[in-house]
This record gives sequence, C-alpha cells and structure tokens, in this order.
Amino acid sequence: MSGRIVIVGAGAAGATAAQTLRREGYAGEIVLVGAEPNLPYRRPAVSKELLAGTASLDRVLLKSAKFWADNAIDLRPATRVDAIDIDRTSVRLSTGERLGYDSLLLATGARARAIDTVSSRVHTLRTLSDIAALRTAVDTGRSLLIVGGGLIGCEVAATARGLGAEVTLLHAGPALLDRVVPRIVSELVRDIHVERGVFIRTGAATTQLADSADGVTATAADGRSWSGAAALVAIGATPETTLAESAGLAVNDGIIIDQHYRTSAPGVFAAGDATTAFTPRRGEFVRGQQWNSAVSAGAAAAAAILGRPATPAEVPWGWTDQYGFSMQFAGWFHPHDELFIEGDLESRDFLAVAVRDGLPVGAVAMSRPRELRAARAIIAAGEPWPTTRSAVVARIR
Repeated sequence: MSGRIVIVGAGAAGATAAQTLRREGYAGEIVLVGAEPNLPYRRPAVSKELLAGTASLDRVLLKSAKFWADNAIDLRPATRVDAIDIDRTSVRLSTGERLGYDSLLLATGARARAIDTVSSRVHTLRTLSDIAALRTAVDTGRSLLIVGGGLIGCEVAATARGLGAEVTLLHAGPALLDRVVPRIVSELVRDIHVERGVFIRTGAATTQLADSADGVTATAADGRSWSGAAALVAIGATPETTLAESAGLAVNDGIIIDQHYRTSAPGVFAAGDATTAFTPRRGEFVRGQQWNSAVSAGAAAAAAILGRPATPAEVPWGWTDQYGFSMQFAGWFHPHDELFIEGDLESRDFLAVAVRDGLPVGAVAMSRPRELRAARAIIAAGEPWPTTRSAVVARIR
C-alpha cells in the first residue's frame, strides 16, 4: 500500500498510529503533524516526574529524533492543521502549505477545561508548556489551591506536597477520583492524602476564582471560600473537535467514529481523546480519556487504515502514582454493582472487582498489577468472576 497518510496530532494516538503503520509494512508517506514544539512524549509524566523535576524531557520521549528519521516518518512539530478540504482530500497547514492525503487520521486530543477568570495566578496543566509556570508558582508561593479531585488534581497534590507546598484540594463530587474508582477505594485515596497533610473538601463546586490579597480565592456555590498563593484548575478535559467541526464531520462530545475508527467523511479516521464511539457494554457513546486507551486506539486506527479487520474494543484502563503508591484501574463502576475484594485495603495491597449480573465490569488494584491484568482479560472475555476466591464487600457506594 502506498500514497500519503496525514496524521493530525502527535500525542499518544497519533504517534502510535505512525509507528504502527511502518511496523505493519506501509511503504507510503507518513506525515505526523504536531502543534507542540517538541518530539512526542509521555503526557502522564507532566503531573508527576516532569513537574517534580525528577525526570528530563529526554527520559519521557516516546521515541528519539533518530527513530522518526530512520523510519521515514515526516514529523512536523510546532505545526497546526488549520483546515481540512474533504472534497479535495487535502489539509492546509499553519505554514500555508497544502498537503493532499489518501487517508487522514485525526488524533487532535483534548484541552484542559478551564474556569473563567482574569487571574494570572490560576493555571491548568496538560502539556509541557504548562509546567514551568505552575512549578514556579509552587516554589515561590509555597501553597497551592487545586480545583478538581480527579487524576490530575490528585497527582499534582501529591507532587506539590513532595515539593513542600501546602495543598488545599477542592472537589465538586462526593469523593475523589469518583469517575474511575468505587467509593471505598476513593476513601482510601483520601486517607493517603490526608495523612500527608493535604486539606480536602468534597462537595465543593467552585463557581469563582479571583485574585485576593495573598493569592487566589476560590468561592463555592454555597458561599464557602478557600485561598492559596496560586491555583490549579483540574476539572477534566474537552475534546479538541474544532477542526473536525469546521470540516463538517459528525461530532457529539467528541468526533463520532465507528468500530473501524471511521468518521462521517470518506477517507478520514479518528482516534484518541478527541473521539467518541458506541460501547455495547455500556449501551452508550463513550469518550476514551486514558493514555493507555489512546495508545491502543492509535494502533487499531492504523490497522483500520490499512484495511485490516476491526480490532475488538479494549477494556479502558489506566494508572496513577501518588506518594509512591501505584494504583491501576480498568473498566467501569456503577453504584449498583457488587464489589469483591482480594487482599487488604488498609495495607494498600488489594484487588477490587465490580460485578454486575454475575459478570465483572470493573477492577482496581494497588500493589497487584498482575492481578489487575488478569481481571482486565476476564472483563474483556465476558467471563464470570470466580467469586469463591474473594469476599463481597458491599454494593458500591
């Protein structure tokens, strides 16, 4: 197969797609266009090693500059695609150049969701370019107000505490990490943070962030307020669909794709955080938001472009490292699921599996990566969970 494949976005999905195309024998041109000025890197390191200063950029690159050159992948950093012409099968780059394509892959990712404010002390964290300002704020102010208790919020809280800053963590939901783990595990994560001096308030929906005499003040809907020298807004991400929408592609909280990663336009595929796809297990459209899912999607989209059979949808999974504890999670959790536990939560050595109608649908583990991988395989296969080997704790709260 020859021709030219243009990939828009050099994150996990786009970079993996480019590598997969070459590995699978594609001999044509591959143009990988990335808006960031650097080589593709492991984005999860932004809130941990890179913010902490314990790793250099070279250590978190996906591949070296030599790799992209040796594999004849035309990587174009610091370049945007400004428009797609579906009829002429071409894209217009920010440099003014027009590139024709035989296939186009949109891997445009997502951008950090923000809160309207005019304060220069309020930050978001998603890319390398966000790190320096946040690190300076932590080092100089020695206190940080974090709005959002999801993965990024919790990881930055742990990193900032490791740097010696006082941390106040505000979360609108009832429990930290409530979108990825069951409540009983969320309470464990909360305990870990509290033990290390993080001040946490849940049920605190922030409606305003404004400069104050000593930094930034966050005000909740009920009138409560909290302050810090600087603030990080970590309330999730918005899929980057502007380019797709301008081209007339079907979009609904993400670029809509089918099981072959095809969009509504011929010859145009999409993968990663910018997409949404119908998930039979959930019975609804779901947008993937984990690094691992983006990597898998990039590989599967490349195979689809090459005309290979559809790859079965992977059970979404991810991980987080906080204070030296590593936690892996997979699948989905629902309040009506039964939760089975192997190991011991208090010692932070456990596997928890959510079971619905006799079948496992979600799993989370600490200190048991091998068991988590096995649970993922059972979830993917749709096999019953062997409940005799573990104790049911309760309905997930």
